[in-house]
Amino acid sequence: MLNEHQLASYHQDGFCVIPNFKDLQQCQDLQYRAEQIVADAAVEDISIFTTTEQQRNADDYFLSSGDKIRCFFEEEAIDDQRKLKIDKKLAINKLGHAMHQYDPVFSRFSCDLKLQQICRQIGFTDPRLLQSMYIFKQPRIGGEVNIHQDSTFLYTDPLSVVGFWFALEDATLENGCLWGLAGGHKTPLEKIMKRKSDDMGIEFENLKDNRYLADDFTPLPVKAGTLIMFDGRFPHFSKANRSDKTRHAYTLHIIEGSAHYPEFNWLQREDKQPFPSFDSLLSALQNPL
Repeated sequence: MLNEHQLASYHQDGFCVIPNFKDLQQCQDLQYRAEQIVADAAVEDISIFTTTEQQRNADDYFLSSGDKIRCFFEEEAIDDQRKLKIDKKLAINKLGHAMHQYDPVFSRFSCDLKLQQICRQIGFTDPRLLQSMYIFKQPRIGGEVNIHQDSTFLYTDPLSVVGFWFALEDATLENGCLWGLAGGHKTPLEKIMKRKSDDMGIEFENLKDNRYLADDFTPLPVKAGTLIMFDGRFPHFSKANRSDKTRHAYTLHIIEGSAHYPEFNWLQREDKQPFPSFDSLLSALQNPL
């Protein structure tokens, strides 16, 4: 459960920082499993993940990943013929977007009773795990993530998405820690990312220009094991990683099960199954097929 100070910080600032939420062994277990998934992955499907790529287009490999585990690569790791220029394990940008449901190691990490209690504490009645991302932030080529609000990409009516960002390694100014705008969750939602009507790519519906300035943001360097949780309207970004160190992180996004989740959202389940609850994930772990 959040203590009084953490709960006040979440409501007033739009985020709160919880040190030592996970122990180092849990962080290392997730890192090892992510490395196994990358090692076993084929590279026939090269899908690049950058924020600028999202704003131009999104390929089918990305749009159909809502109920799968897939690899997405760094833009600077791919040549003009869409071949890897460097070793695969150093070329990967992220894994997404259903490790929390379909991989036992990620499921154990994700269906933490403490997370479920926090969701209840901040007002959820039926918290659902919408998506998971493992972000590598590779040395020297780890791409910048532009200023954004997560509700832009994971829209519900009413707005309900909350992000849980776990530092699996120390996140520093040098290797691309998060930057956030305290109180920025009180600004309107700037835009919504939608699937195009023909399902070929994405487009943005602009709602408001909040005119965010990077100079107004505060860095959030944290130690491995720290949880940063933030409201879906909380503006944040991370700079490129030009250091010689990785900055591994794991992110979960939770939505309210009773909120309307539109069909225009990019993330859809091709199997048409409901987004899982904490209890259903725990049950699946305890009763594997």
